[in-house]
This record gives sequence, C-alpha cells and structure tokens, in this order.
Amino acid sequence: MQTAKEKKVLKENKKSIRISGAEAIIHCLLAEKVDLIYGYPGGAIMPVYDELYKFQDRLQHILTRHEQGATHAAQGYARVSGRVGVAIATSGPGATNLVTGLADAQIDSTAMVCITGQVPRHLLGSDAFQETDIIGISTPVTKWNYQITRASEIPEIMAKAFFIARSGRPGPVLIDITKNAQFEEIDFSYETCKSVRSYRPSPAPKLEAILAAASLINKAKKPLIVYGQGVILGHAEEQLKQFVEKSGIPAAWTILGLSAMDTSHPLNVGMVGMHGNYGPNMLTNECDLLIAIGMRFDDRVTGSLDTYAKQAKVIHFEIDPAEIDKNVHADVAVLGDARKSLELLIPMVEENTHNSWLAKFKSYYDIEFDTVIKNDLHPTKEGLTMGEVIEEINLASDCKAVIVSDVGQHQMIACRYARFKQSKSNITSGGLGTMGFALPAAIGAKMGAMDREVVAIIGDGGYQMTIQELATIFQNKTPVKIVVLNNEHLGMVRQWQELFFEGRYASTVMTNPDFVKIAEGYHIEAVRVKDRKDLKPAVQAMIASSEPFFLEVRVEKEDNVFPMIPSGASVSDIRLK
Repeated sequence: MQTAKEKKVLKENKKSIRISGAEAIIHCLLAEKVDLIYGYPGGAIMPVYDELYKFQDRLQHILTRHEQGATHAAQGYARVSGRVGVAIATSGPGATNLVTGLADAQIDSTAMVCITGQVPRHLLGSDAFQETDIIGISTPVTKWNYQITRASEIPEIMAKAFFIARSGRPGPVLIDITKNAQFEEIDFSYETCKSVRSYRPSPAPKLEAILAAASLINKAKKPLIVYGQGVILGHAEEQLKQFVEKSGIPAAWTILGLSAMDTSHPLNVGMVGMHGNYGPNMLTNECDLLIAIGMRFDDRVTGSLDTYAKQAKVIHFEIDPAEIDKNVHADVAVLGDARKSLELLIPMVEENTHNSWLAKFKSYYDIEFDTVIKNDLHPTKEGLTMGEVIEEINLASDCKAVIVSDVGQHQMIACRYARFKQSKSNITSGGLGTMGFALPAAIGAKMGAMDREVVAIIGDGGYQMTIQELATIFQNKTPVKIVVLNNEHLGMVRQWQELFFEGRYASTVMTNPDFVKIAEGYHIEAVRVKDRKDLKPAVQAMIASSEPFFLEVRVEKEDNVFPMIPSGASVSDIRLK
C-alpha cells in the first residue's frame, strides 16, 4: 500500500515538464530513488554531467579514477545495500572500460545500471571520434541493453532498465545515449516500470514441486543443503535458518552464499568447492539427498560432473529456469523466489535431527583442523600466514565487518576463515574472478553501509590493478580499511605452477613498490607488519581507526591454500596437502 508521500511523488512524476534529455536522465535516477552514482566524465556524456552539477544536493557523484573502478564500486554498493548500483561513463574507451565490471555483475547476479554517452545519432556507424558499438560489445555480458537515440525514449527506457536490473535474478543493464538525445528537449513525465511483456522475473513456486521436495526431505537419512547467493538476493536468510533448524539438515555454503547464515551456527558445516572444507566436499558424494538453494552448480563447486553426487536425489530451488538441469539434473525443481519457496516448504517439513550424519561432518572437520586449519590460524613457524591475519580481523571486529576480497589465495583464505554474524557481509568476485575487484568494491560497500566496518583483503597482484582508486578514497575520505597480504607472488597461479607444472614459476614473481609510501602519498595512514608480535596491535589499530587505513602484511612467499580439489577432479579427490 502506498503512503501519502509516495502517492505525492508519483503524482509529481506524472506531471509533464519541459526539459532536456540530459536533465531527464537525472530526474529518472531521482525517481528510482538513486542518490549515489560512480563515474568518469567525457565528451559524449558531458551534457549529463552538466545537469549533475545542478543536482549535487540530491544526487552524489563519486569520481573514480578508472571506469572499471566505477563498476566495481557500484557492485560493492549494490551487494551490501541491496539497492541498484549505478555507474556512468563516456563513449569509446570510457564505455569499453565498463565491460569487465558488467561481466562480473552478470555472472554474480548484481543489480547495476550503467549509462554511457554516445556520438550523435547522425554519426553512428561512421567511426567518429570515440565511437564504439557498446551495444554489440556488451550484449553477452548484460541482462539487457538499449541505445537511446531520441530524448523521447528516455523515461520509458530508464524505467525499464531499473526494473530489469533489480527484478528476478538481478543483473547489469547498459543504456547507451547518443549526444543529440541528451540535448533534445521533451515534455518529461515518469512512471516506474512494473512489468515487461514476455519477461517473467520470478515464477510462482508450484505446489506439486513443493510437495515432492518435502516428501524427499522427510524420507532422507543423509541429506545435505548447499545454499548460495540466491538466499541473500531473495531476502530468505531467516527462512533458510528456520528450514535448517526444523529439518536438522547440515548446510554448506558457496562462496557467494557465505554470510546468509551465521558461520557459527551448529548446522553450518562449511564451504563447498575447490578450496572448501573437507567434510561438505567429501560427503557430497555420500549424501542421499542434495538440496541446492539459490546456487547454480558452478564447476568450482562440483568438480567433475561425471562423479558429482551421483548417488543422491537432487532438489534444486532456483529462480532462473536456465539454471535447472544446466549442469546437474534435478529430480525435483522448485522454480521461484527462494523466500517464497521456503515459506511454502517449511510447514511441510517434519521436525528432525540427523545426529549421526552430522557427526560425520565433525569427524572430517577434526581431520581438516589437525592437518590444515590449525597451521593456518595458529602457526608455529616463523613466517606469517594469511589465515592468522583473517583471524585477527575476526577478533578485532567481533565478526561484524564486511569483508571485501579480491581474487586469489587470499580470497580463498578469507572465504574459509572469515566469520560472520549478519548477511551481506562477504563481497567478492565469484564467477568471473576479477583481479582488482576489491579496492573499488570496498569503496562502494562502505558507502552502502556507512555504519559498518568494511575491510578489503587484497593480494599484492590484484591490488596494483586498481591501485589508483586510493585517490577516490582520499578525495572522499572514505574510511575503508585496506589489508594487502603481500607474498611477492601471483600466489594462486604460483601454487598451480608448483603443483601441476613442476615448479616452473613463469611470470609469477612480483617485484613490488613500497606500498606504505604509496598509501602515505594519498595521506592514508599506513603500517607494515613483518613480525607476528606486531600483527594483533596493528589490526586492532586499523579497526579502531575512524579514517582510511592501509595495512601491509608480509606473509610467507610460498604458502599454499588447502584443501584443494584439482581442476576437473571429483570432489572426493580433495587434497589436504
């Protein structure tokens, strides 16, 4: 039901005013309740920036130092806040620099709208200065895209863009706007989009599928839940917890599902996948029922599909029909929003416990603890480990921080050992594996949750891919905490070279600059830790600071991340060392 204020805003939006296309774009953003955007100006988008200047009191623009940084910042903002992230850039190289962020958002289901300027309509196809076919380029990596060539199209297309980006399985939308459309005047009015013909973003769960799922769940002796980001995107965290507790079924997370449940919950048994926990990986091939909720059976989760859970019945709760039977056959497919589906399921599920089955996970955990975890978190060797750094951050932040990780060994260590008490706390590049993601994403995450501590965990390789965004932190005084785990290698590639290429370290040794001096050049407090005795006080000082803070930790150069499932191997072939 609409409030009086909302009705007034809607009525005002429907009133017609004579404005330019550029100003119309701003009014569209405001109508969609956007108050923060990331971007970089240039010739083909300059009319929009001129209007942004006039609306600074209502719409904050963050100048990133690269257009890719704008997309990752918008992603971080969207993932933490649950709102649509917005990025804006000019034509040509400005637009093409958005592509990595679009691809990342597409595969990780992040709601984002990107707006690009374009050469005037009469110059399209003429190879004009800074003209690229960004519609053709971005088609494979967007949920939808569209080129506006007349100002009259702006209100309808912008409304459609936001509806498509946020509805159903979220994703990125790109709107390309020719320069003439920005200058043209229109009689502007705006109405939010509520549906698009032939587009069914959220199928209604079918009762017969729910009944079939409940029947399998109630009969199962060794069931296993694997939950993914669909739980978070569907706001189904509480429903997941109720289902797990009522059914007594052990639950494991995917990388993007991490933080949907409290990591300390007794039925939360760890992470699945290539560097996941020993128990949930091994027991995937022993369970008699696999219940997948809001996850897509990515190859890094399943390993070899030829051997993946072949003994088990599979129930797949999924909002996107394209994911059903794509990689793993579902005996029961429940199409629909995770929250609605679980709300229908919970009353049909019998209260149960699976103590002997759960004890198997504990037994495998004990083996993993003695072989791997103990040495990662409480090392006795001289060199510092990535795991003990994450553990100190857990302790200093009381497990309440948002952890934004980059891609590589440090990412796997963060996802294994970071502990969380609330949802939307683990932000990382999952499907695309984008090095350079973390620093700008942490900026967006902090701006999306100013009341929360945000800590970026980055390797020395990925850090240098978007290091220029330190300037964005400096200019906006964004109190992001940056932790670079420096092993002077491209660590994950080096690990594979050691294990699978006979130790031939081809182009993975890094000769790094002085990261502390670079941070200090941006007037960011910076500390370097080399010795274990200095780690705890440095992390505590970082968390206690109300300003941006940079912490470099020199960790062992040739540590490996275990457990590990070799690429293409069965999840049962997981290695502990």
